Amino acid sequence: MKITGVFKDPKWLAWVLQDVGNSAFATTIMAVMFPLFYREVLGAGAPKQLVLAMWGYGTAMGMLMTALLAPALGAAADQRGLRKSLFMAFTALGVISSFAMGLLPRGGWILGLAVFVAGSLGFSFNNVFYDSFLPHIASDEDRSLLSSAGYALGYLGGGVLLMLNVLMAARYGEAGFRMSFVSVALWWAAATVPFWMFIQEPPRALGDSYGLFARPLKTLRELPGDPDVMWFLFAFWLYNDGIGTIMRMGVIYGSSIGIDQRTLLMSLVATQFIGIPLTMLWAKASDFVGDKRALMGTLAVYLLICLFVPFIRTPYHFWAMALAIGSVQGGAQALSRSLFSRIVPKDRSAELFGFYDLSSKFAGVLGPLAFGVISQMTGSFALGGPLLAGFFLFGMAMLLKVRA
Repeated sequence: MKITGVFKDPKWLAWVLQDVGNSAFATTIMAVMFPLFYREVLGAGAPKQLVLAMWGYGTAMGMLMTALLAPALGAAADQRGLRKSLFMAFTALGVISSFAMGLLPRGGWILGLAVFVAGSLGFSFNNVFYDSFLPHIASDEDRSLLSSAGYALGYLGGGVLLMLNVLMAARYGEAGFRMSFVSVALWWAAATVPFWMFIQEPPRALGDSYGLFARPLKTLRELPGDPDVMWFLFAFWLYNDGIGTIMRMGVIYGSSIGIDQRTLLMSLVATQFIGIPLTMLWAKASDFVGDKRALMGTLAVYLLICLFVPFIRTPYHFWAMALAIGSVQGGAQALSRSLFSRIVPKDRSAELFGFYDLSSKFAGVLGPLAFGVISQMTGSFALGGPLLAGFFLFGMAMLLKVRA
């Protein structure tokens, strides 16, 4: 399939557009503008070290809540035919939280952190159910390119909106930040309409019905009998810890070492746009070497980035790091999703993508938590980079055990 084929099938287009919609939350809110707004506006008058540490702890708490609930809700979605309903409900939570961020009072960092955690829950569960539709709408041979098209167009959509929001923030200051959060809510809601119209609920899973947590517990006991899924989830847990932590803590780290706001914003906008062609390039590479080998290539680049973190001193250094991240971030995410979709049974995709998200979110607990502790102990995040390098290294070692 060529990327133009995405625009010919309404189901594929509707699925890809959701990546365009929720990417606005990942870029404008999660990665770039809300961390700055939280630190400079919501945290005004509060001890900076406390505000930074609580950001790490609050993020970890949200990830832990998602991790505990994702497999159970995924299993319920498979058994009861609720995949689309739960997708829409958590999308609504993310949209409403984004809108609420524009209304937060100055100095209200505790309330702001709570709203951010709620929005992150909506975003995370949106992705659990969104990803689980992939094996139902695309054949094995189309999944790598469709998954990559989602990330590439997500980079485009998220990048365009981020660029407009950066301009609004530069022109209108605090009011521009608030308008940006409202724009994310409207953008995400609009992108969800085609999904609601064209994507149908997949068939319910056949077999015995279980309680909310009984089915995931049974699956956990059975995982050693499916070593490919088990080793992939362990590997994903480790290397995605690094990816997620870099995404969530990058702007906060840059700000803490004195990188000016303009450099932070513009370098991350550039990260979005460089990700568009390079995500598709990684998809093409997977056609020749396979999803697993291409994924290993992206993780090797991340490993080098982590080792570079303690040496960042100037805006040029931050630019180099941001562009390197942009060259592999979409590829790593798209190839992970595609590879996992190939090794899970279709009728249990929501449950197992719940474990995929569980693996991701337990990673999201450890990384930000470690950065919070490092910040309190040393007053700097710099030592977090070499720590994250170990997660990539051991994740790659476990990924070698997966038979692609």
